[in-house]
Amino acid sequence: MSAQATIASTALLLLDLQNDFLHPDGAYGRAGQTAPEIAALPARLRPLLDLMRSSGGWIVSTHFTLVPAKGRPLISPHLATLRPFLRKGDFEPGAWGHRLVEELGPSDVSVEKIAYSAFYMTRLEWVLRRCDIRRLLVAGIVTNGGVASTVRDAHVRDFDVTALTDGCAAFSPPVHDTAIAALRPVCRLATVAEAMGEIRQG
Repeated sequence: MSAQATIASTALLLLDLQNDFLHPDGAYGRAGQTAPEIAALPARLRPLLDLMRSSGGWIVSTHFTLVPAKGRPLISPHLATLRPFLRKGDFEPGAWGHRLVEELGPSDVSVEKIAYSAFYMTRLEWVLRRCDIRRLLVAGIVTNGGVASTVRDAHVRDFDVTALTDGCAAFSPPVHDTAIAALRPVCRLATVAEAMGEIRQG
């Protein structure tokens, strides 16, 4: 396969890097649910996004979603217990908080998700197949939740998956490190710089 064809079948998959998670005025920021490792991700990932765009690769973003119904968001019981600060309008489709953070947008394709895995009851696999995307560089939050679940689901669907070790983050470094170590048997691991070097080399 030529280098051009390889990058044309590669997507940088951005998991849940949304205003409601990352921005100080978002749902998590208002509640003080932040971590410096998470806040640092957009700046670290931006050079890779720029390289992917200029090289002909894909940018696919997933967006955690609280589906509104009869004036209230549908929140699963475990999430309501863990995050009691969530309120009407948070993670609502089309709202500012639901969008990809400005530093990383726009994506080529966006997919709403309702659970940890971006493949669970979503159109993600359909989109990837239709776009002939076979290789995924996975970045985003949180490493032990959405990242780990999505990577494993991509693996069993026979995608060529690389988890970006410094392109993902959790709310604590030890949790992140443990999750990354657990992914080693099911995917390739690389840093953002390593991924950029491979793209440049073709």
